Amino acid sequence: MAKFTVKDTEITVVKIKDEDYLCLTDMLKAKDGDFFITDWLRNRNTLEYIGIWEKVYNPTFNYGEFAIIKSQAGLNSFKISIKEWIGEILSETATRIRFC
Repeated sequence: MAKFTVKDTEITVVKIKDEDYLCLTDMLKAKDGDFFITDWLRNRNTLEYIGIWEKVYNPTFNYGEFAIIKSQAGLNSFKISIKEWIGEILSETATRIRFC
């Protein structure tokens, strides 16, 4: 596992099958301290970005379920975990994005 530093923040790089993946958790911690992935996923803009990523790279993307989740994003009561995202959206690429 390699690491590099950006503006005093150490970012982990994981190599899987000759492809490098950056650790989003490290990047989020640099931005907001102990900011959790689940909090980041509550943001409508984040979900829209990941939705576009999935549409491009995931042939099994569940558009119907994504539309339901996206409509709830930004509400105070809305929360989704990576496990729920993978289960409900059938997101093969979420594991490629690498939340570590």
